[in-house]
Amino acid sequence: QVQLVESGGGEVQAGGSLRLSCTVSGFTGTMYSMAWFRQPPGKERLAVATYYFEGRMALHGDSVRGRFTMSQGNAKNTVSLQMNSLKTEDTAIYYCAAVTSHTGLTWTRSEKYDYWGQGTQVTVSP
Repeated sequence: QVQLVESGGGEVQAGGSLRLSCTVSGFTGTMYSMAWFRQPPGKERLAVATYYFEGRMALHGDSVRGRFTMSQGNAKNTVSLQMNSLKTEDTAIYYCAAVTSHTGLTWTRSEKYDYWGQGTQVTVSP
């Protein structure tokens, strides 16, 4: 059974930093890509960043570009999200997602992903 486990959430003051990690278990191959989504209170879940393992390439959404960096971890099928210059509007539950093979869907579409983590809370206080 494939599982994604996020870690690293917490509370920080505006301007601070946090680092999230996501690890896949129960899958022997290499994921095609992984992504981070976030869902602020009372709002929809939106894409934050994605990482393509074969091309070793990360893409970031407009709202986080220049502040957040998604990268590959040392272990297989592991990614992290370094979040700097955090703002109160970054407060959300952050979810890790993974897809096993190429699809025709753009990375920001949640339906692209086969597996999801349970989420980790990030709270940025003023």
